[in-house]
Amino acid sequence: MHFHRPSHFRSSLRSIVLLAALTLASHAANAEALLLVEADSGKVLQAENATYPWYPASITKLMTAYVTLKAVKEGRITLDTMFTVSPTAASQSPSKMGFRPGTRVTVDNALKMLLVKSANDMAVVLAEGVGGSIDGFAAMMNDNARRLGMTQTHYVNPNGLPADGHVTSARDIAILARAIVHDLPEYEYFVDIPSIRYGHRITQNFNKLIGRYPGADGFKTGFICASGYNLVASATRNGKRLIAVVLGASSGHARSIKAIQMLDRGFANDSLSWLKPSLGTVDSLVPVDASPPDLHDEMCSGRRHKPASDEDEDTTATSDSSGQALAFFATGQAPALKPSEVLAAAPTPSEPIPVYTGPTRTGAALIAAVAADSNEQTAAARHGKRSRHTAKKPPEAGPDEAGNAAKPKAVKHANAKPDAAARNADKPATSDKPAKPKAAAKRTKPAPKSDVKSSG
Repeated sequence: MHFHRPSHFRSSLRSIVLLAALTLASHAANAEALLLVEADSGKVLQAENATYPWYPASITKLMTAYVTLKAVKEGRITLDTMFTVSPTAASQSPSKMGFRPGTRVTVDNALKMLLVKSANDMAVVLAEGVGGSIDGFAAMMNDNARRLGMTQTHYVNPNGLPADGHVTSARDIAILARAIVHDLPEYEYFVDIPSIRYGHRITQNFNKLIGRYPGADGFKTGFICASGYNLVASATRNGKRLIAVVLGASSGHARSIKAIQMLDRGFANDSLSWLKPSLGTVDSLVPVDASPPDLHDEMCSGRRHKPASDEDEDTTATSDSSGQALAFFATGQAPALKPSEVLAAAPTPSEPIPVYTGPTRTGAALIAAVAADSNEQTAAARHGKRSRHTAKKPPEAGPDEAGNAAKPKAVKHANAKPDAAARNADKPATSDKPAKPKAAAKRTKPAPKSDVKSSG
């Protein structure tokens, strides 16, 4: 016996199926993006929403470092080359070093500040020094992305601050991380620095796996309101290196937990990998044609206690290395701890790497440079405290972070390289400081609106 369903029933069924498909697509587009690959082979071990477009935030700085270090490797610049902090660089939103325009920094120090402090001003310093301008450097970034097969990536700036059309995907981030490993092995230590010391300030790497997770050896974190908390992390055990990408996590802690869970599974499942269907290689993952999810309301809405930020406070430098290193660092064995316990443990003790302004220095000259930066920080802090106590009303046009209204004393550079100095001298000043938009507007053209910090 046959039952004939009426046409309206079939139409309703199709509508339900379509609605379910749209719901699933919407859910997928707004979920986290997760990807785990083998660094050597590119084999995909786990992939969830890995080819959905996403805002990279400060993970952008991996490409900034890649383009800069390619220029070093090809002999166009050296790590000792000095670039000048322009007004445009100085006006970038935090996280940043906060150097005044005219300050000179070596490529080596700028890269360390870029990748550990996630300094937005250092990203622009490198972009202007290597590419002549932000736009010129962005073109270099995009050329390299195309060459590497990063088909879902387009860069607008070197630091990942919010900008229309500045997008990537977990797939493309993994491709870039593999390129750093394969193309720049001699410079890979830049993505594995536990902490830096500038004067009397110490900044820990925002990648909390460094120094805590056994074998962790890179790469970078990122956050803006629209992207959520992003992380690309790698670890090596028994000669095998894995790369984990987490995009859109709800907090800095959550992204680290996700990365540890993926890495743990990747290292533990070697013996059973033949039982699982192959997911192919990262290059073969099929891109999804969609708009990147905007997580602004979830990350930075008024419901949160304060706007979500990835930026940690610098700590005052001391010689204290409190906290014992966990036993598994000595044994090299996989931890028996839960991911949350790994993150709660004190990092293995290490001496912060000093960074400083001015030319490359060693020995006594390096000690003197670090001391000079410390003294300048102390003097600036005292001046700021006196200003707060003596000010009768907020200054209408006092010095902002870009140094625009302050008119700092000109800095002479006897050994400045004319090409970089000439390029940076013509850069227009911009200001992105939200606290005093009217004062900033008197002197500069406002930068594109941004309501969030972009940092590690």
